Amino acid sequence: MKSKHIILVVIALLMSVGFLFAQEAGEVATDAAANAAGRVNLIEMFTTSGAFGYLILINLLIGLALGVVRYIQLYVREKIDAEKFFLKLKNFVKNDQIDEATKIADQFKGTTMGFIFWSGLSVFKDIRKSGKKGEEARIAVQNAFDEAVLQKVHKLDGGLFWFDTLAQISTYLGLLGTIFGLITAFSALRFLTGIAAQNKLTEGIYVAIGTTALGLIGAIPLTLIKGGLFTRAQTLISNIDEYSVKLVNHINNQIKE
Repeated sequence: MKSKHIILVVIALLMSVGFLFAQEAGEVATDAAANAAGRVNLIEMFTTSGAFGYLILINLLIGLALGVVRYIQLYVREKIDAEKFFLKLKNFVKNDQIDEATKIADQFKGTTMGFIFWSGLSVFKDIRKSGKKGEEARIAVQNAFDEAVLQKVHKLDGGLFWFDTLAQISTYLGLLGTIFGLITAFSALRFLTGIAAQNKLTEGIYVAIGTTALGLIGAIPLTLIKGGLFTRAQTLISNIDEYSVKLVNHINNQIKE
């Protein structure tokens, strides 16, 4: 629920900024037309794209808001030095200081790796108290790690597909705007003549090309954001897989037959 609230707040803020920018852009575009003839003007391109420009902007803002939320989750909340964390726990386990290892893991329980290690060590501590030994104890520890992994790891890269979806929507909106722009352009040749037809044709082609460009401009950052977040998620998952196996092996060495 917290993530959803963050998304709604960020979207509201970004959309407010976006619409204020668009409103000011309409005034700027008029003056810019006389001074920037022949040059690409993104503000003018946006203001002349009509509804498609706003839809592409809203789509981009949603993606950026989602990117902020996922960045906080993967880079801020999951900030942990996996190797140092493992080595610290390994030394406590090796010295048979399971209570101390569990307390340290508990301090990092807010991270995925910390939660998994805490779950496994807590079960191992309970096993020692219950007097279980041998293969039964090893299976119980392994099951505790596996259950914690299944409970948490999928959340690291879950939902990243939305960036691909939003990037595709941005591209499709651009193409759809192109089609409508061309329809407008060629309709001018049917119903208008002379300078009026020429002006309408030019306007329609400009809108058609502009919406395509805006769609691609909106899709590119979403694709880059998805790539960065996916790389981070895969790094976290790889570290969890590697150090979970190593910690389980060290715990098994402490289990008596």
